[in-house]
Amino acid sequence: MRYLYIIFSFWIVCSVAVAQNKPYRTASLDSRVHSLKVESGNGFMYPTVIRLNSDDFINISFDLFEDEHQDLSYSIVHCNANWQPSMLSTIEYIDGFDIQEVYDWDLSFNTFQNYVNYNITLPNDDIQFKVSGNYAVVVYPQNQRERPILYACFMVSEEAVKVNCSASSRTDKGFADNYQQVSFRIDRSDYNIVNPVNDLKIYVMQNNRLDNMAFVQSPQYFNKNEIVYEHNKDLIFDAGNEYRRFEMVSTEYKGMGVDVLTHYDPYYHAILERDYPRESRVYSYDETQHGRYVIRETDFEEESHIQADYFVVHFSLDASEMLLPEGDIYIDGELSEYRFSDNNRMLRNPQTGMFEKFMLLKQGAYNYQYLFVPKGESVGKASVIEGNKYETQNEYRVNVYHRVPGERYDRLIGTGRCLSDR
Repeated sequence: MRYLYIIFSFWIVCSVAVAQNKPYRTASLDSRVHSLKVESGNGFMYPTVIRLNSDDFINISFDLFEDEHQDLSYSIVHCNANWQPSMLSTIEYIDGFDIQEVYDWDLSFNTFQNYVNYNITLPNDDIQFKVSGNYAVVVYPQNQRERPILYACFMVSEEAVKVNCSASSRTDKGFADNYQQVSFRIDRSDYNIVNPVNDLKIYVMQNNRLDNMAFVQSPQYFNKNEIVYEHNKDLIFDAGNEYRRFEMVSTEYKGMGVDVLTHYDPYYHAILERDYPRESRVYSYDETQHGRYVIRETDFEEESHIQADYFVVHFSLDASEMLLPEGDIYIDGELSEYRFSDNNRMLRNPQTGMFEKFMLLKQGAYNYQYLFVPKGESVGKASVIEGNKYETQNEYRVNVYHRVPGERYDRLIGTGRCLSDR
């Protein structure tokens, strides 16, 4: 009976994935879900990857706008390198039952917006991972698996190979220009890879962005101990610019980047300082969280997860209306789950002449940038508003997947991380 149950559960998960006809991505699927974060146990600045059979852990947290606790469950889906469900059955990739309850929750306290904060830590006493690869957690109301409210994605790596990467403004398109090029080497001295060209799938990400993620398969060359990926045109990225920042960590004073802080029932409103295009400006260094945000309320640091309130954050950008027929402007970063949707698309206000947007965000310190997406395209361009400055410090991540003939899933055998030089 348990095997029949597992097969049935796997069929439901695959059916949901097929119905959405898209790869799994960390995403809120219900308007009540806010502040969805997937973080490494090492800290919010670390990649969302844990080592197989280690003490590493991932924490998934989110708020549900409700006055009372709701019974929620979650299931785990193993995915291939492209984040589509793999062919493995549940019993092959986790040790534990497929359906688990979300036990860790707290009610918000002393906030204008009532919410319930939920947390899922993996692995845990009920769930252990058996294999490496990409994983998606599907959260849904209890006994309503066909109605997911969010997906949360992370990776489990074997770290069987070492990935040494670097990123430089010295590119095959020139030096000190608008681009940065990533190079990396895979040390396979302790791991056998018979056919690197056919058996490896490698994805390279810039600042956790999904829209401009690069896929590479053919190395420049390889030898007994090393596989080298250099001078690859697919690994040339627009340099972009340093992320913009703002902070709203108190109701008593304006934070960094906030022009006006006021309260209109039922929310506080943080009106940010007006933004201007930077494409023609000289590069200016700034500290960066590489697009991430951190929840923080200064008066309740230890309990920010339940005592931080929600602010209506007003963005305004003084950009040319000539952009309108050509495409759309989006607020990009972890605050928008690195997606392009109506929730983060700027609209031109004919009364002010500004591109404007407001978003309901939890108190904390935020990074963001403006990306222009041309009509009919899916990759955002920083060049139009932010500009491409070769000095920009970007974070690059390299994920190496391996599948030998006969295997039914993509193993994640190594990961690398590097910052671009200045």
